[in-house]
Order: sequence, then C-alpha cells, then structure tokens
Amino acid sequence: MRYFDVFNGDADGICALHQLRLADPADSQLFTGIKRDIELLGSVPAGAGDVVTVLDISLDRNRAGLMAMLERGAHVRYFDHHYAGPVPSHPELEAVIDETGALCTSALIDRHLRGRFRPWAVVGAFGDNLEQAAVDLARVLELDEGRLGALRELGASLNYNAYGSNVGDVLVPPLELYRIVSHYQDPFEMAEREPAVERLASERKADLLRALASRPVRESEGADAYLLPDAPWSRRVNGTFANRLARAAPERAHAVLTPVPGGGFSVSVRAPRGEGLSASEFCRRYPTGGGRTLAAGIDRLDPSRLERFLDEFAEAWRA
Repeated sequence: MRYFDVFNGDADGICALHQLRLADPADSQLFTGIKRDIELLGSVPAGAGDVVTVLDISLDRNRAGLMAMLERGAHVRYFDHHYAGPVPSHPELEAVIDETGALCTSALIDRHLRGRFRPWAVVGAFGDNLEQAAVDLARVLELDEGRLGALRELGASLNYNAYGSNVGDVLVPPLELYRIVSHYQDPFEMAEREPAVERLASERKADLLRALASRPVRESEGADAYLLPDAPWSRRVNGTFANRLARAAPERAHAVLTPVPGGGFSVSVRAPRGEGLSASEFCRRYPTGGGRTLAAGIDRLDPSRLERFLDEFAEAWRA
C-alpha cells in the first residue's frame, strides 16, 4: 500500500495536511503547487490498494483525474470547500465537501479530528481570510489578543507565499514550506523561531504597502477593480491585497488583476458578504475560473477580454 497526499500549497491546504499527519503519520508521496496549480490529480500514479488524501483543491477541476484513480482501484479521501459540482458516488471515495463559504478545509479536518490540533486549524482559517471561522475555532483555546494575533499573522504569511504565476515568483516553494511547517507541532513556536516565517512576514508587509498605493482601474456602484504592474511582487501579493480590500469594505466586490508571463492576467475576486452572486459563480463564467463563495479567481484571463471583464465585473455587483 502506498500513500499519496495532494494538497493546495496555500495556508489552508498546508495546515489541513499538517493536522492529519500529526494525528496519523505516514510516509506519503506529496503533490502540491502554488495557489493556481489546481489540477493536480492527473499526475498522481495511484492504483489498486493505494490511499490518496486530497485537500483543498476543487473536485470540479480534478474530476477526470479523480475518476481515473478510482477506476484504477485507489481509495480516495477528499476534503474541500471549493465549488465541486456533482460529487461522484463510488465505494472507494470518501468526500467531505462544504461549499457554504463558512468553513475552510482546515476547519473540516479539525472537525474530522475532533479538535486535536485546533491551533493549526485557526492558522489555516486566518490564512484563508475566514476571520469569523478562525475566531469561532479559537474560542475554546481562550487565547489573549496577542496569541490570537500571532496565529492570524502566521496564517497570512503562509497564504501570501502561495501566490504567483510560477514557483519562481514565490519566496519558498510550497512543498518546502510544508516540510518546514511539518517540523513544528506548536504554531506559536513556529511563529517565534522559524526564519522562513520572519522573511515571509517582512516581504508580505512590504509588498502590501506597494499594492495599497495603487488606485482602482475601474470603480463602479458596487465594485472596484485593480490592475497591478507586471512584477513578481504584485503576483505574490495578489491574493493578500484582495483579502485586505475585502476586509476593509466587505459590502463591495473587489477584483485584483495581475499580468502573467506569456500574456493575460491572473485575477483574484472577492464577493460582497451576504446574499447575491458568489465569487465562484462569477469566475466560473470564464475558462480557468473557479473558487468558493466569497473568494475565487481566474488563472488566466485572455488580454483581449480585459475590457469586457471589467464591464461584466462592474455589472455583476451593481448595487
């Protein structure tokens, strides 16, 4: 029997897997990538008798790879909170999918493990910009504001590292970052002692200051769109900046576009809180688009569609 762990290289995916492997250590083969590396299952060579754990990547975007593994006889455990589409019924598939937008994958793993490694679930939720979920998870820990803030900062820094058009844009390759995290049972110790965390936090804050100096390229009644420059720092801060905008004005929609090598734009979309069109529904209108209720994205928007996108984005959340 072989074990395979397939996970999103952002804070949520890393913290979800870390909780699982703290509870159940295994010598597994790891498959991950940057935030936009979603279609990962097609490269996993699992077959009969193998166990595959999938964390925080869209089932809808990995349907073909998933079905191929199941047909080869692999057993698959799937935990996720992105848009999934129809979930296959198969005796070798255990699927825990929550698309409500209230929980992240780290929170689903926390529930699965009955809170055994709760601080890491809090880190994952903060990293995924699910502030209320993180605070709710942390309540039983009875943390003071300083310690809660340390988990918030750690989650934000881990998540910042996942954005870029390729591994060359990020400061630490996601697989290496997971291995660093895996050495720490206590996230407070990691936040205090790990040099990689200090570097990520410093660069994140510097990149965010650059982004905050930008002005919207399109402002409308209920939505703002930003176009950042063609530079590695802007591709790294894309999601962090979008989260910051969403927290500052949760009643508005936000889009952050960044040029990517080879042409086109990477897009992070944040939908307003409350009823109405979800970020995932909007992004799925475009090829390579998808995500979850409040936060979604488009991996590559064709440059010829830029003006049309800006028009459609403004119209989608017209107050």
